[in-house]
Amino acid sequence: MEIDRETNEDNSRRIQVRFVTKLKAPYKVPTTAIAIPSDLSRLGLSSIVNKLLQAVDSEWKTEPFDFLIDGELVRMSLEQFLLVKGISAEKILEIEYIRAVAPRKEEEPSPHDDWVSAVDGSSPRFILTGCYDGLGRVWKGAGWCTHVLEGHSDAISSVSIINSEGAGSATVATASKDRTVRLWKFDAEDSSDRPSRIRAFKILRGHNAPVHSVAARTSGDMLCSGSWDCTINLWRTNDSDTDGDVVSIKKRKVKNKAEESLSEGEAVSTLVGHTQCVSCVVWPQHETIYSASWDHSARRWDVETGKDLSDIFCGKVLNCIDIGGEGSALIAAGGSDQILRIWDPRKPGTSAPVFQFSSHSSWISACKWFNGSSFHLLSSSYDGKVMLWDLRTPWPLAIMDTHKDKVLCADWWKGDSVVSGGVDAKLRISSNISIQ
Repeated sequence: MEIDRETNEDNSRRIQVRFVTKLKAPYKVPTTAIAIPSDLSRLGLSSIVNKLLQAVDSEWKTEPFDFLIDGELVRMSLEQFLLVKGISAEKILEIEYIRAVAPRKEEEPSPHDDWVSAVDGSSPRFILTGCYDGLGRVWKGAGWCTHVLEGHSDAISSVSIINSEGAGSATVATASKDRTVRLWKFDAEDSSDRPSRIRAFKILRGHNAPVHSVAARTSGDMLCSGSWDCTINLWRTNDSDTDGDVVSIKKRKVKNKAEESLSEGEAVSTLVGHTQCVSCVVWPQHETIYSASWDHSARRWDVETGKDLSDIFCGKVLNCIDIGGEGSALIAAGGSDQILRIWDPRKPGTSAPVFQFSSHSSWISACKWFNGSSFHLLSSSYDGKVMLWDLRTPWPLAIMDTHKDKVLCADWWKGDSVVSGGVDAKLRISSNISIQ
């Protein structure tokens, strides 16, 4: 069987290919070998697969596909790919197709009153945002705010969902330039059209400078915070007063008005080693914290001993860090030089990245691995773009440029959406993303 291109130019040589997929029906095409022009690239291959699907189902609606040969994504013409990889064109070439990783829908933006500096999409039930107006907000979906978190006296710089499992209340944390971390509880099932305004149930004081990042341990019993004072503090999220977590009940006067009673917690321990701002912290394993800093280093910490177990220096300011990928062991980080770097600490000489992505044109503000995938992650940047990546190709799978200014934060949500916020004072939701 031969497939001709729609144009009259038909001078390129043909190669025999067989399209295969792990997708279920109705995405399967016949596995018969066909002859196609060798100069086709991704778009041309996608057009052929869509035609084959339409031949099986006349009501099939066209959608984009990506293609892998020997486990590597094709981002050039077939002829070029075979030449670069040294693959013979004389035998039947097996090409695997997958649904393209790109948003198929852009939701209406959710406006804020100032820059959206932080977002957490780790709960499928809601999105948590932090804003330069000092307020946290809980969103059920695009434009649907159910709770406003009041109490900070300066901009919120980071947010973290501590616990949102089960029915009833969720617990979250916010970190601020006012040097505090605050803990909040609210009813995650509340679906009111008018947002409830709530106060924190606990305030954590101990940093001597603005708090830049906060992250909860997966068990939800503790969290860590990174600050401009170059330290990482560890805190308990419950109300116990054991093991150094001194809790007191205090009333404070704010603008000559008595503030409601609020429990205060002190840090259980402090991790010392960074020499500049601790820009990002993550707590992916029970006894291990990772941090990124403006001192050009990414560090791994032992929670029990407080010791710095390993350092990676990249020579550039680091703004974000995340752990994921194969074996949940790869370290992704980005910063001031526009390059998203991936390290594998299991390999000797881990100071050298195993992957580098350089499509952004300004500071990288966030990077997040996709849970359940060894290959996929996202990045956001001051260049106004959010990019989706696959380790099997050096080019971005998708570029989302719906923000009108710097993107300050981004995360995955519900397994098929990307949430992001920025200087344009909007929360954006890009949905219907398919990742296999």
